[in-house]
Amino acid sequence: MIRNPVLPGFHPDPSILRVGADYYLATSTFEWYPGVRLHHSRDLVHWRPLGGVLDERRLLDLSGVPDSGGVWAPDLTYHDGLFHLVYGVMDNYAHGVKDITNHLVTAPTVEGPWSDPVRLPGRGFDASLFHTAEGSWLLNMVFDSRPGKGFAGIEIRPLTGGEPRALLADRGLTEGPHLYRVGDRHYLVVAEGGTGYEHGITVLRSRDLFGPYEADPAGPMLTSRHDPSLALQKAGHGCLVETQAGEWYVAHLAARPYTPRGRCVLGRETALQRVEWVDGWPRVAGGVPAVEVPAPALPPHPWPAAAAGWDPPDQPPGAPPRGASAVGPARRGPSGARPVRHPDWSTLRRPASSDWLGVSGDRLTVAGGQSPHGRRAPSLFARRVTASRCSLEARVTFEPGGVHQSAGLVAYYNALNWHYLALTTDGLVLTTSDRGVRTVHLTEPCPSRTVLAVTFDGPVVRFSRDGRDLPAELDATILSDEYADEIVDGRLRTFGFTGAFAGLWVQDLAGEGCSAVFDRTRYRED
Repeated sequence: MIRNPVLPGFHPDPSILRVGADYYLATSTFEWYPGVRLHHSRDLVHWRPLGGVLDERRLLDLSGVPDSGGVWAPDLTYHDGLFHLVYGVMDNYAHGVKDITNHLVTAPTVEGPWSDPVRLPGRGFDASLFHTAEGSWLLNMVFDSRPGKGFAGIEIRPLTGGEPRALLADRGLTEGPHLYRVGDRHYLVVAEGGTGYEHGITVLRSRDLFGPYEADPAGPMLTSRHDPSLALQKAGHGCLVETQAGEWYVAHLAARPYTPRGRCVLGRETALQRVEWVDGWPRVAGGVPAVEVPAPALPPHPWPAAAAGWDPPDQPPGAPPRGASAVGPARRGPSGARPVRHPDWSTLRRPASSDWLGVSGDRLTVAGGQSPHGRRAPSLFARRVTASRCSLEARVTFEPGGVHQSAGLVAYYNALNWHYLALTTDGLVLTTSDRGVRTVHLTEPCPSRTVLAVTFDGPVVRFSRDGRDLPAELDATILSDEYADEIVDGRLRTFGFTGAFAGLWVQDLAGEGCSAVFDRTRYRED
C-alpha cells in the first residue's frame, strides 16, 4: 500500500514525472534554498530525497523575497532527452499585485548540470509545459492586477514565443494548470478554491488543444472541502502520472490539522491517489483523499539508509572549492564559495555555501548572519518538521562577543513566528516571537558548550538543555500556515504557505564576526 502523505512535512504543489522506471516529485520551496526539492521513487511507495535543484544564485536569487514568496509551484517534465524545470519566483504578492518572474532550466539528467535560466512570460504564476511532437507549449494562470480583479483564467502560448490564447475564462480561484493528451482528447487539470480548506482539483477536457473545455459533470476529481473528518484536508493542486503498466495516479497536496479545520503545523504535504478512468474521465474513488492507497503493480523498491554527513566533507568556512561532489562538478560562486549539500537540510534566502558554512565530519561551523527580519543573509540552517512528534538535538559551542550575537536551536515558521533557545551574553535565553511580538520566557547561566534540544509534541514545543527540560511549554500552532496568514483591514499582508522547521540559528546583527559550532546533530521522529 501507499501510505499518505508520501512526502510528510512542507512539500506542497507536487509535480510528478515518470522517465522510464524512475519517478520524480518536484515541490515548492518558497523562501528556502535549495529551490525546488526533488524526491525519487521506483514503486511510488518508497521515496528518497535528492535535495534541491536550484542551489546557487546563478539559478535562483531569493534576496529580499517576502515570507512565503520565492519559488512557487514548479513543473518538471521530460522531452527530447532533456529534463525541463519551470519555476516562478514571487517577489511580492501583497497589495493586490503579483510581482513574479517565470524561468526555465534544462538538464540532461535530473542531477544536472542545469542550464542558465531562461526568462519566460510572467502574466501569471503556476507556469507549466505541455510537450507534443510538433513543439512545446507554456501554460499559466493569468493574474489581473487592476483594482477589483485578480484570477483571470488559464492561457497557453508556444514556448518559442507568440501571442497567448485563453483556454479557460475566469472561473474564480483557478490555478495550477497541467495539460495531458490521452487518446483523442486533451485533459486540463487545474486547482480551484484557493489553497486552504476549500481547495480541490477539477478536470476539463476537449478534443481540440485550444478548447472549448468542458468540466467533468461528476464534479471535482478530488477535494476535502465537504468533510472535515477526513485525515487529509486541503486536497488540491494535482498532477497526473501513468505507470509502465498503464495504471494512473494523481499527486496532490494535502494537510493534516491537529484539530478539525484547525492549524497545520506540518504545512502542506504531498500525497498520491489512485485514478480510474470512467466514461473517459480520470476519477478518484469517492472524490476524496485516502490515507492508504493500493500501490501499482511494480516491484517493491525500498532505498538503502542514507549515509550520514555532509557534502563537501572537511571544509572550513571560506575554503575554495575542490574536487567534485556526488551530485555534479564543483562550482565556484561569486565569492569563491562552494555549495554545501545535504538532501534533508535547507537554508533561508541564501544558498548553503562554504563562505558561511564550514563542514568537518558531522560538525558544522556556522558564521553569524542577519536578524530574523533580514531578507538577504540570515544564517539559519534547518530541516522540515515531518512528524507531529519529533526532536532536533545538537551540541552547541559558542562564545558571544556582544549583545548583537546569539546561537542556538529554533522552532521556526517565518520571520514573525518562532521559538528560539540561544546562547547570548545574558546566558541561555528562550524567546518566542508571536506575530513579531517577542517574549522572553527564561534566562539562566550557561557554559559556552552545551547540548540543546527542541521537541515538537503535537501542539506543544519544548526545549531542553543537557537532557533537562526547561520549564516552558510553548505553542507549536503559531508555526502554521493558518496562523501566519495576515489580513489587515481586508488587505493581504502575509501568506502562510510553508510549514514548521527545526534548525540551527546564528545571529550577528552588527556584522562584527562570530561563528558557532554544532556537532552531534540528530533529528528523530517518535
